[in-house]
Amino acid sequence: MAVSRHTPPQMQAAAESAVAAPTAERPRPQKPRSRMMRQYDLVERVRSYNPDTNEDLLNRAYVYAMKAHGSQTRASGDPYFTHPLEVAAILTDLKLDDATIVAALLHDTIEDTDATRAEIDRLFGPEIGALVEGLTKLKRLELVSREAKQAENLRKLLLAIADDVRVLLVKLADRLHNMRTLEFVPEASRRRIAEETLDIYAPLAGRMGMQEMREELEDLSFRTLDPQAYDVVMQRLDALAERNRNLIGEIESQLARKFRDHGLTARVFGRRKRPFSIWTKMERKSIGFEQLSDIFGFRVIMPDLESCYRALGIVHTTWPVVPGRFKDYISTPKQNDYRSIHTTVIGPGKQRVELQIRTEEMDQIAELGIAAHAFYKDDIGSPTELLKRESNAFAWLRHTIGILSESANPEEFLEHTKLELFHDQVFCFTPKGKLIALPRHANVIDFAYAVHTDVGNSAVGCKINGKFAALSSELQNGDEVEVLTSDAQSAPPSAWETLAVTGKARAAIRRATRTAVRDQYAGLGRRIVERLFERTKLDYADDKLKGALPRLARASIEDVMAAVGRGEIKASDVARAMYPDYKEERIVRYGSKKTAAAAAKAAAAPTAEPARGAFAIPISGLNSGLPVKLAPNGGAVPGDRIVGIVTPGEGITIYPIQSPALKDFEEEPERWLDVRWDVDETTPQRFPARIRVENVNEPGSLAQVATVIAEHDGNIDNISMSRRSPDFTELTIDLEVYDLKHLSAIINQLRAKTIVARVDRVNG
Repeated sequence: MAVSRHTPPQMQAAAESAVAAPTAERPRPQKPRSRMMRQYDLVERVRSYNPDTNEDLLNRAYVYAMKAHGSQTRASGDPYFTHPLEVAAILTDLKLDDATIVAALLHDTIEDTDATRAEIDRLFGPEIGALVEGLTKLKRLELVSREAKQAENLRKLLLAIADDVRVLLVKLADRLHNMRTLEFVPEASRRRIAEETLDIYAPLAGRMGMQEMREELEDLSFRTLDPQAYDVVMQRLDALAERNRNLIGEIESQLARKFRDHGLTARVFGRRKRPFSIWTKMERKSIGFEQLSDIFGFRVIMPDLESCYRALGIVHTTWPVVPGRFKDYISTPKQNDYRSIHTTVIGPGKQRVELQIRTEEMDQIAELGIAAHAFYKDDIGSPTELLKRESNAFAWLRHTIGILSESANPEEFLEHTKLELFHDQVFCFTPKGKLIALPRHANVIDFAYAVHTDVGNSAVGCKINGKFAALSSELQNGDEVEVLTSDAQSAPPSAWETLAVTGKARAAIRRATRTAVRDQYAGLGRRIVERLFERTKLDYADDKLKGALPRLARASIEDVMAAVGRGEIKASDVARAMYPDYKEERIVRYGSKKTAAAAAKAAAAPTAEPARGAFAIPISGLNSGLPVKLAPNGGAVPGDRIVGIVTPGEGITIYPIQSPALKDFEEEPERWLDVRWDVDETTPQRFPARIRVENVNEPGSLAQVATVIAEHDGNIDNISMSRRSPDFTELTIDLEVYDLKHLSAIINQLRAKTIVARVDRVNG
């Protein structure tokens, strides 16, 4: 995600008037230095929410970090120790445990001082040592870089978080303080850090439910990346707040009075939207500032769950509801644990009033996310174990880590994680009522893979709310989706990858496609190996091949067969690995110059199979489950005498025995395969062929040629024309026929036409 560098036209004039014209970077005001937090200040901040805090541990960590950083300074000129102190202060606002606060104080010591992990373990314990080392490993990550490197660094970040989620909390606090002091950093680094924050850290904070921190990170990044737009939005917000100061207070008092009249105790307060949130909404909807109707929102904090719904009833019976603006995230929480009732009414003064109704506990989780869980309580197990039980946000993190083992490459993982970070959600249901949360714009394919990978791979149709629909149908909130599956489909079409929205679905489709292709090669390889063993009268058994795997440098039998199918290993190598005394026979091929006469004789012979036919691999068509393709520039049809050429990494190419292209493979006998047609006559299929027609150049001649082909059930796939002389035109026609008999009938009928001078079949 990136902030647009283009100001919408609705605000262009305002931006130009609000910002001075000079192109040089504007001087930034020097931030006044605040008093450095003392030991007793830190201890008191922690004791305010945790009376049983270990004061000695906090004091020792404070002194140790201060001495370790010594005379080091930051870019602002402040002592470096002020940074870990401010990070610790941010974490005390989140009411985190002693170990996390100490880790914040020490998080730069291993990287930037002479401190070691062993020393920190000895002085503060292995738990804090592990936290500090996890943060040290992350410090040098550059998340905005080349895609592969960025993806790998993101992997490391998430893996470290998975070991102990407190690493993430310290890292986010570290980034927040760095963003607050970003004006002292050089311009190039400033932009890189802001982009990195907006792309990774702010969405990650949001995914963990830490909305307050996410919003501040977004605003600080926005101010750096697009200062003109930021200034304009802030000016408009300040002017609007000044104009509506009395109105906001009036709405707050009216709401509170209504609740009191019905015997409810509520805390009501207004809150304006943040600059970055407003800017993105203006860009997304292409509207001006004046057209925004929900710049101010009101929170209604109730004492319990029942009161939330009573408050909702009072609001809806007092003021008209704006259609389509009601959402109940209490009954269906977001994946980051967010719970609240959202509604918009036409309130006092005919103003739109956006309300968020929730309990005090819900409000804490809405602002602090995973940090709202009481890490400092006794007898609750580790923070990570607690979150596994209590937090959906942490469940998302664990799910994302699971993708690490499934992604074939770092780019796939990066694609998945960014999709998961940035998309809003839509909630759908299975026929049994299970809730499935998906990114907005997701379709039934994504839904199927969210239910189970096997369901996605075997999906052939669906019903949405009881009606048949396409698998590519976009889902809406509340849809009930039934996925129809078939055992006959074990792998999805590869084209689904372009339709899927979620990273999980895309990764599963890629994985299934790779597996299907590998199975095809393994099936082909097994046939090649078995035919060789039959021809040479050797005994084949998987158990015997298993003992020969080390000699073939493959981990499994399937790996060997797939390698043979891809042409990476010859079947004779497999035989030699199992039978060291095996001598490879040299087979004279039909394409050899020495046997040109034999080839011509064979081509003119009836279609009986050669002596080797019993050992030839059967070819039933292009959809036979084998990696097979027909010869380019002419193809092959049933009835042709054929030979297979193995191309490494591509499978078998089938050539007619009379094809001149076979001369190119004379010196590579190991690539030749005996193959034969095995077409099911009950299910006819078409095969490609090419003919060359020399016809009289007169009006209607092309139509006559096409008519003959159509009348004999041939299908023209492609046609090209060239002028051989003023009187004759040469047509090269690619057509599809059922077999050699069908092709011969078409050629004979064309030769019977008076406008046709010559017809020949073209063999590639």
